[in-house]
Amino acid sequence: MLIPEDPPTEAISGYIQDPMAVLAILLGVLAVLFAADRHKSFGRIFRVIPLLVFCYFVPTILSNTGLIPMAGKFPLYSFTKYWLLPASLVLLILSVDVPAILGLGKPAVLLFLTATFSIVVGGPLAYALLGGFISTDLGDQAWKGLAALCGSWIGGGANFTAIGESVGTTDSTLSIMVVVDVAVANVWMAILLSFAGREKAMDAAIGADRTALEAVRKRVEDFQAEVARPTNLPDLLTMVSIAFGLTAIGWALTPYLPKGSVGDKGEPLVNDFTWVVILASAASLLLSFTPLRRLEGAGASKVGSVLLYLLVATIGAKADFSKVLDPKNTGLLVVGALWMCFHATFLLLVWRKLKAPIFFAAVGSKANVGGAASAPIVASAFHPALAPVGVLLAVAGYVLGIYGGLLSSWLLRLVYEWRFALPA
Repeated sequence: MLIPEDPPTEAISGYIQDPMAVLAILLGVLAVLFAADRHKSFGRIFRVIPLLVFCYFVPTILSNTGLIPMAGKFPLYSFTKYWLLPASLVLLILSVDVPAILGLGKPAVLLFLTATFSIVVGGPLAYALLGGFISTDLGDQAWKGLAALCGSWIGGGANFTAIGESVGTTDSTLSIMVVVDVAVANVWMAILLSFAGREKAMDAAIGADRTALEAVRKRVEDFQAEVARPTNLPDLLTMVSIAFGLTAIGWALTPYLPKGSVGDKGEPLVNDFTWVVILASAASLLLSFTPLRRLEGAGASKVGSVLLYLLVATIGAKADFSKVLDPKNTGLLVVGALWMCFHATFLLLVWRKLKAPIFFAAVGSKANVGGAASAPIVASAFHPALAPVGVLLAVAGYVLGIYGGLLSSWLLRLVYEWRFALPA
């Protein structure tokens, strides 16, 4: 089966309904946005509002105004979800250099893992404390939406969709969580960027050893110089064959794998799609220890990003904007804000305890909360040569985002069943 069957929904709507025409429109939107990002004047807009936001909401405007399909069983949207998502993860994870990440030093690794842990645990804790502010109309979509948000905050847009699909989050709920993500994460990003202007004073206040930063910079520069090479046709064909080959193998194996569930009700937490993502991610991680990792020098992660951003655009196209503006959804924003407060507080406490450079805390946080789209931005705010450190940690976040997101999903579901789903 090329594309797994989605549950029946309303009929396909939209003035343009041909899948290839819609694909051309979405790719054109992305091309224009990225060109604007590089423009001297227009690029300033994206320093205030991240490019990823436009990649979500420009397609939302096109679908909500009736130009392209918004809902329904549209083949292009199903294909991007079930095939392009796992394929993009394969290419993004393929470039993970585990020894290099470990070589960044103990403080960098510990602060990165601290950021991951605080997000995995902070969500269920915030949901348990403030879940009463969330409208009961959302039902189990509340914890499912927060689970998708956790995937985003540990691994970016790809894991946002992967975890959301795994737990059964609806497109309307995902669109709400995009707003929560943008509102909360961008406030925290502004704070992290402010640290860059005060890093020496902050490090001096706790007696941090800054010599590790120079060692990291040199290691990253050496790695980039070693693998960089012009992209050629054999490399591109190898990348595509690996990405879609591992995805196809994953789909072929899913009928033989267990589909466990959590609790006595609801969908299984691990379904066919979850298995595909897990298998593809694990296989790609293993390949990162082989010479195939050097495909990164030819642009493996860039090809993966093309697939990822197309996926992001289709998510935006499926969003019902009227539901995003519903005041009933402010409870999710409150929970998300407390969640981020837990993350920030725990991370800064560990930073002081380790007496590490604030750079490691800032980039470790953004590699989780922002992923590959914004971690390099924060890293380069400290020093332009350190931008690849943000990339390396963000790619590691893609790996942890799948498994950490599933763990947080399980905890969120337990909170829902314990506090909100039990009969009075």
